[in-house]
Amino acid sequence: MTQQSPHPHPHPQTPARNAQPPQGRILVLGATGKTGSRVVTALRNRDVPVYVASRSPQGHVDGRYFDWQDRSTWAPALEGVTGVYIVPLDGVPATPDFVAQAVAANVQRIVLLSARGVDTPGYFGEADPANEARQDAERAVRTSGVTWTILQPGWFAQNFSEGQFRDEILTGELRLPVGASAATFVDVEDIAAVAAAALLDDGHAGRTYELSGPRALTVAEALAEITAATGRPSRYVAVDPAAYHAELVAAGLPEADAQSWIAALSAIHRGLEAKLSDGLERALGRSPRDFTDFVESANAAGAWTP
Repeated sequence: MTQQSPHPHPHPQTPARNAQPPQGRILVLGATGKTGSRVVTALRNRDVPVYVASRSPQGHVDGRYFDWQDRSTWAPALEGVTGVYIVPLDGVPATPDFVAQAVAANVQRIVLLSARGVDTPGYFGEADPANEARQDAERAVRTSGVTWTILQPGWFAQNFSEGQFRDEILTGELRLPVGASAATFVDVEDIAAVAAAALLDDGHAGRTYELSGPRALTVAEALAEITAATGRPSRYVAVDPAAYHAELVAAGLPEADAQSWIAALSAIHRGLEAKLSDGLERALGRSPRDFTDFVESANAAGAWTP
C-alpha cells in the first residue's frame, strides 16, 4: 500500500551474521492470511519444512500456536526455527520485540512484510500510528544483525477476491474514497515468490524490494475486468473521504482503525499508488503478473461465486 524508491534501500546496511541459506524449518507468521498462506505453499513446493503459525494450529499440518498479543507463545513458536516470515499485526507494535526474541533464538534469516511508502513523508497523511509501527519494524529488522530482506508491496490484487472488497463486489457495488485515481495492484503470488526466494536463496541479504503490478488501473477499470470475466456486474462508487470515515465508524469500526484505513486509501486517492516498481524484476528477474491474469485464475477458482 506504499511507495518507496525501487532501488537498493538507502539506509546503511548492518552486516549480516549469516548470509548463507538457513538449514532447518521456516516459521511463517500470518500463515492463514493473503501472503502467509501463499508463502507456506511456495516453501512447501520447494520441499522446505514449514511451521504454520496460527492461533488454531490444530487445523494445519505442522501448525504452531502463535499469538501476537500473547508473548508467552513466541518462544515455543521459534524453537528449532532458522528463518521467519514476519507479517506484523496491525495495531500491535510488537514486531521489534519479536525480532529481538527471534535473534536470541538463533534465527538466521528474516523476511519482513512491510508496505510501499513507509519512508515517504506524508504518504499516509500527516500522522498514522500504523505507519509508525511499520517504520519501527523495518528499523528493528535492519539492525538485527542477521540476514534480512524487506518487502514493500503496493495494494494487493487479491483485495478484490478476498475480504471486504470481494464482499462488496458481490453486492454489485464497491464504495471507496479514492476518486478516479489508479493503482498498480500487485498479485500476492508474486509477493510470496519473492518472500520464498529471500528466505531460501543467496543474493537477497540487506535488500528492500518495492513490489507492484505491471500497470496502473483505476478501481472502475479493475471492476470492469472482473465483470467481463464473471458476467456479474459490479460498479465503483466514489465516496467522499469524510463521509466514508463516518460510514466506517457507524458500522462499528474503532476510530483508530478507521483513521488508518482512510490513511492507507488516501495514497491511492492522491495518485501515489500509480507508480510502477521494479522490485520483482530485481528479485526474480521477471515481470510481475498482470491483473488480467489474476482475474482469470481467481474467477476459475470461484473467487466471485456467491
